[in-house]
Amino acid sequence: MQQLNAEMEETLFKEQIESRKLYCFIKRVMDILGSAMGLVILSPILLVIGIIVKIESKGPLVFAQERVGLNGKRFKMYKFRSMVANAEELKSKLHDQNEMNGPMFKMKEDPRVTKVGKFIRRTSLDELPQLVNVLKGEMSLVGPRPSLPKEVEQFEDWMMTRFSVKPGLTCYWQVSGRNDIEFEDWMKLDAKYVSERSTLVDIKLILKTFGVLFGDEHAS
Repeated sequence: MQQLNAEMEETLFKEQIESRKLYCFIKRVMDILGSAMGLVILSPILLVIGIIVKIESKGPLVFAQERVGLNGKRFKMYKFRSMVANAEELKSKLHDQNEMNGPMFKMKEDPRVTKVGKFIRRTSLDELPQLVNVLKGEMSLVGPRPSLPKEVEQFEDWMMTRFSVKPGLTCYWQVSGRNDIEFEDWMKLDAKYVSERSTLVDIKLILKTFGVLFGDEHAS
């Protein structure tokens, strides 16, 4: 009887492994096709945003910032620049105005954000260059939002589970209130995704994202 139970457990474990492998394969295919198609279809919009960003203020079109990805590996995440060129230097003067608890820094009326920046942040258009990160395999269409190294240094142990999957363009946090969600609740949503992730969950989150893409009142 014990041998039979052991064999059943081994079979179940192997099935779970195969199921996870299949999910990872399907997820990567979705990432490649989705990011490639997105870059092609949205190329006119990318071009227009790039021109407007360049006209409004001096600085690079795309802002590349080091983030923490799968298994703690660091990578350069791309965004359209939505702030003044010296935004990082000015950040130290704004710490006492941080509206997000925990290690994250968020301000709804951040003075460093340009006029164009306010629009592309509210519509999430500033995130479109991350389709390149997805195509490169550094990110996924769906997964926890990538964090800064100095933020991760302050994470509690249970929060580190979010690094067992690739960071993503969208997640539960992205479609559930974003900046109105407290930091610990945000981390719980990421842990929820890690435990519940599946092809169906990913598709549902992608579809929900379209509902908040063009004008999310919780974005800033």
